Amino acid sequence: QGTPWADTARLSTGVPTPGLRRIQLTASGGAFRDWAAADLAKATVADATSHPNWSMGRKITVDSASLMNKGLEVIEAHYLYGVDYDHIEIVIHPQSIIHSMVELADSSVLAQLGWPDMKLPILYCLSWPERLETPWRRLDLTELGQLTFRAPDPAKYPCMDLAYAAGRAGGTMPAVLNAANEQAVALFLEERIHFLDIPKLIEAACDRHRNDLKAQPSLDDVLAVDQWARRFVRDTSSVPLAA
Repeated sequence: QGTPWADTARLSTGVPTPGLRRIQLTASGGAFRDWAAADLAKATVADATSHPNWSMGRKITVDSASLMNKGLEVIEAHYLYGVDYDHIEIVIHPQSIIHSMVELADSSVLAQLGWPDMKLPILYCLSWPERLETPWRRLDLTELGQLTFRAPDPAKYPCMDLAYAAGRAGGTMPAVLNAANEQAVALFLEERIHFLDIPKLIEAACDRHRNDLKAQPSLDDVLAVDQWARRFVRDTSSVPLAA
């Protein structure tokens, strides 16, 4: 996991743009990776903030549970590397050892591996382009035994598809997506809405904004829709949401 800039940059350095076929962003699956989709209706704040692999703040841990963190990383990767959304994929990787992968034109794949510890991507950003010696635990693949992968279930992670849709819409829509998510997660952490209300509120905000979308927004436009989306989610959360 980590940041898409740090993880993917480590892989894409020296790769010519025409030679990059696909970016794969790995996700742990979050707190609910082993839950059935039907059980998410009873998910509590304590459940959502208990991450199986990473030690992070409450908000980003909820984003991991909904997979919105990866949805936002897809949008970031699109803008950072100019890769079409059709060529950026999310893969569930429960062990959180492989943090990102890039597939090249010759079908070979480069992967960035490491223990699930945010110190490494932070160090990379601070020390780039140098590599600093650390006393941290070294990765032993024989100790791990196996690495597994699976495709994310859209029914279980609706925020993933919402992020792809917002990214493809472009303009001010990603700002609405992000602000609506931040406000919805804040309401969830305050126990004012249920976990499954988060994607409903985000989708409602994006749908309402569709006719007002600005394709080439200024910074003021982005800041304005950010505030609008937060107000919309707060106001809408006081109204019962459709099942």
